[in-house]
Amino acid sequence: MTRTQLSLGLDPAPPPREPRELSPGAVLLPGFALPAGAVLRAIHAVLAEAPLRHLIVPRGLEMSVAMSNCGALGWFSDVRGYRYTPTDPASGRPWPAMPDVFLDLAVRAAAAAGYPDFQPKACLVNRYDPGARMGLHQDRDESDLSAPIVSVSLGLPATFLWGGPARTDRPTRIPVVHGDVVVFGGPGRLRFHGVAPVKEGDHPEVGPHRFNLTFRKVT
Repeated sequence: MTRTQLSLGLDPAPPPREPRELSPGAVLLPGFALPAGAVLRAIHAVLAEAPLRHLIVPRGLEMSVAMSNCGALGWFSDVRGYRYTPTDPASGRPWPAMPDVFLDLAVRAAAAAGYPDFQPKACLVNRYDPGARMGLHQDRDESDLSAPIVSVSLGLPATFLWGGPARTDRPTRIPVVHGDVVVFGGPGRLRFHGVAPVKEGDHPEVGPHRFNLTFRKVT
């Protein structure tokens, strides 16, 4: 503890968290998205144009996570299946353009994880309220599987479930907090992954929510 911290009665700052390989091709970049003020402002600007909604999966059930998109393409789901669309089916308008601060973050994170020249075409904006979860799944709706996925966590902490090549493989439970980024590609591109139910809380910048930005090249 420093002399200043002693005089103010403050706890010592936690040591920096180092990047962590989750499996070949997959890396956790702790705190990479910090400071996050500009990204959070951009999220709210995107959602003002394309409000969040709870999508329906092909089986007819409503997802617990609220979603929107920005970029040239947006991910969408209904009883007809999963797909990318150039327009928001709810409004008929193109999805909002991807903010420069989003693109910069995604490109830098991918490069830091060993994936240079990543150029995402789509960004899913997901909001998890307490109790919301994401079951184990693969990101395989993209026609170009050579590019990585970049996943940014903001707000409430969560438990990222990192599975294996089969749905039945037992996942590793990985805590992720505000500012953490997970990048997975190469041999990790089609591993099953998900998010355990988010616990109640109140983040000083985000409130009682967790935002997740998921960047994909798609085509």
